[in-house]
Amino acid sequence: MPNELNKVYSPNEIEDKWYKIWEEKGYFNAQHNAEKPGYSIAIPPPNVTGILHMGHMLNNSIQDTIIRYKRMSGFDTLWIPGMDHAGIATQNKVERMLADEGTSKEEIGYDEFLRRTWEWKEKHGGLITKQLRKLGVSLDWTRERFTMDEGLSEAVKEVFIKLYNDGLIYRGEYIVNWCPHDKTALADDEVNHEDKNGKIWEIRYPIKDSDEEFVIATTRPETMLGDTGVAVNPNDERYKHLIGKTVILPLMNREIPIVADEYVDMEFGTGVVKMTPSHDPNDFEVAKRTGLAFLNIFTEDAHVNENGGKYQGLKRFDARKAILADLKEQGLLVGVKDHKNAVGHCYRCNSVIEPRVSTQWFVKMEPLAKRALEVVKNGKIQITPKRWEKVYYNWLENIRDWTISRQIWWGHRIPAYYSEDGTVFVAKSLEEAKIQAREKFGKDVNLTEETDVLDTWFSSALWPFSTLGWPNETEDLKKFFPTNALVTGADILFFWVARMVMMSLYIKDEIPFNYVYLHGIIRDEKGRKMSKSLGNSPDPLDLIAKYGADAIRFSFLYNTSQGQDIHFSEKLLEMGSAFANKVWNASRFVLSNLEDFDVSTTVDKSELKLEDKWILSKLQTASKLINENMEKYELDAAAKLTYEFFRGDFCDWYVEIAKTRVYGQEGSDKVVAQWVLRHVLDKGLKMLHPFMPFITEEIWQKLQTGEETIMLSDFPKEEKEFINIEAEKEFDYLKEVISAIRNIRGETNVSPSKKIEVIFKTADENARNILQNNAKILDKLANIEKYEFNLEIPKLVGFRLVETTEIYVPLADLIDLDKEIEKLEKSIAKIQKDLDKTLKKLSNESFVKKANPEAVKKERRIKEELENKIAKLTESMSLYR
Repeated sequence: MPNELNKVYSPNEIEDKWYKIWEEKGYFNAQHNAEKPGYSIAIPPPNVTGILHMGHMLNNSIQDTIIRYKRMSGFDTLWIPGMDHAGIATQNKVERMLADEGTSKEEIGYDEFLRRTWEWKEKHGGLITKQLRKLGVSLDWTRERFTMDEGLSEAVKEVFIKLYNDGLIYRGEYIVNWCPHDKTALADDEVNHEDKNGKIWEIRYPIKDSDEEFVIATTRPETMLGDTGVAVNPNDERYKHLIGKTVILPLMNREIPIVADEYVDMEFGTGVVKMTPSHDPNDFEVAKRTGLAFLNIFTEDAHVNENGGKYQGLKRFDARKAILADLKEQGLLVGVKDHKNAVGHCYRCNSVIEPRVSTQWFVKMEPLAKRALEVVKNGKIQITPKRWEKVYYNWLENIRDWTISRQIWWGHRIPAYYSEDGTVFVAKSLEEAKIQAREKFGKDVNLTEETDVLDTWFSSALWPFSTLGWPNETEDLKKFFPTNALVTGADILFFWVARMVMMSLYIKDEIPFNYVYLHGIIRDEKGRKMSKSLGNSPDPLDLIAKYGADAIRFSFLYNTSQGQDIHFSEKLLEMGSAFANKVWNASRFVLSNLEDFDVSTTVDKSELKLEDKWILSKLQTASKLINENMEKYELDAAAKLTYEFFRGDFCDWYVEIAKTRVYGQEGSDKVVAQWVLRHVLDKGLKMLHPFMPFITEEIWQKLQTGEETIMLSDFPKEEKEFINIEAEKEFDYLKEVISAIRNIRGETNVSPSKKIEVIFKTADENARNILQNNAKILDKLANIEKYEFNLEIPKLVGFRLVETTEIYVPLADLIDLDKEIEKLEKSIAKIQKDLDKTLKKLSNESFVKKANPEAVKKERRIKEELENKIAKLTESMSLYR
């Protein structure tokens, strides 16, 4: 039969099938429908080297749910896919590949290296985009972009040149964070600081022509090879007479001056600081103020260079050992202390950063940061959770210039050219630079192209508008910029989010998006970040194969509050899997009972029963609240509402009741039930679709609505004609009565399959009418053989109160009194044994005084819990005596 579902739900069978159909038919693509407003999201571009991990699963599930909801809500949607060229990461991959071949980038040369990198990108890169399809993401693949494709490269040059011409990009020699492994500069926010247990060494520095000496403390004794001075505070009375004199640099026997600068803290240590201007950012600033020399002592890969004397050629940490040994031998090492300090590491390869003076390109950030602050403070851009706004403000208010040059080969080459005398010409091409040079010098001159490339984050900062075709005024740019929402992790708030805001305001004079949704991190059950090294990060594709994408998506969304981390375990996914099976089985029941139903049937409201009015009204309440929460991007609340309606109201209550009306029945009552079942299933699947796209499409197609796909249907809105508050109250009362009777069964171990009698006592005429008019429902859902009102109550009963209705279940004929008493006595005895052990501990004065206070508190909690259990069991037993 065409509308029949398979008996067993098999996600793998339906997920691959539907994704191919969706993509082939172009359902994901922006249509430029003039009658629909635009709504767009730009994907945080994954690295071209990347593979799908748990964070991607969460991030893209959130984005896809939003875009599917907006598509169904009447918007012409565009979710822009793309990848980042990941300069350092990709170059490392290719260099490792070349090393395996017995060669290197230097051996094959620049042009061949780029050719091989593009070849690697086409062959191995972009695996993640294929993997993302497994998740069901409705990205417009026809508009996929890459940060080094022709259009985006043009945008990068355009922005660089504008910044340079506006005086916001400059080139200079400054101290930067240097990664010795990748041999490139890094921006401040590309350095991860980790607290490490280290040492402070105290070293004697003799003062020339004097019996005096300084004792100077350092955490990096190897850098003393590059000392060009020592500094004291000009207000320090102890050392005023020494300012202008010199000290003899230990081991190097080089004279270096004593300078005065207020940077020095008189209260810290001895109040004297060694100055290594080429390898410490604070010393660099002091040197600029005091005229100290700059002396670089390290090569690009952090070996000691020719300025390091006999230590030349040693790795920096080997040099440290040798220097300390020599200082000790010469009696210059005064002491050593344990010390914890924050050590900078490269965010890509985790190498220890080496501050290093070098010539780099920088962006002046302060002028750009002012407007980026303003648009968040005035509410044009909303960041959630709101607590991250303060972090955003703090970073922008204390911003430093951005080092944008990288000493690698893979990336956007900086569009600058140099004449032999060092004059810089910034231009899109060599030809344009030559024209500039001709105008300046009045003749043709030889120009050399800059070899540095731009920081990968520079091109990513242009992502919201460069992906839409800027610098050209495309139709996509006109309709879909600014984009609407950005969904990303808080860890790239500075790397990416803030820079996109700055660049968008600078280039387009518009914000890049209205709303920033910062989600948390997926951690393991112990709260640790997931990583391959810890072995706590499962393969997402294995999870999809086991549970299905829908189950994983729903589990994540249901359990993800904005900004909160998720503590992951597979038990989390079992909830989503169980829900998917529930949806499947309930839908299978509905569809199997629609075989004789005419889809063109209409139903008169007067034909609706209480349960029909209730479920139709609950549908409106759910629709309204789900829409409200989706508009606020509170996806977890929307997922919970969908779950509670579909699984609770529809599957657990209405479907169960409807069975009494459709099984083997004829006539209008059956038709009404069929109409309601079909109507609610249709709307319920649509509400669920953004969260669980595959299963909803598969089921919805069987409803034969005449529409092409559920993803282009209308998301349910509140229909006021079906709102019936009175029906909701009446049926909710009936639900409470049924739940109360079920609870009595559970507490007294009466099987759900055993028929029971019930006595109701109520003076409320309306309540009595509800109970009398719904005998079939009471029988179906509570298995009541018969019930009476206001009879004399027997001695042995189970009791509950619902509103003003007293509910009594006579138990004498339902249970074996002796057996139940025996069971209860055994339970009480077992709990009493545990209680005795706890009481013995707490009566031990030594334990109470000496034990950890938390341990004592725990024992007292256990005592209270056990006493409560015994009291409840004793109370239950009193019913049977």
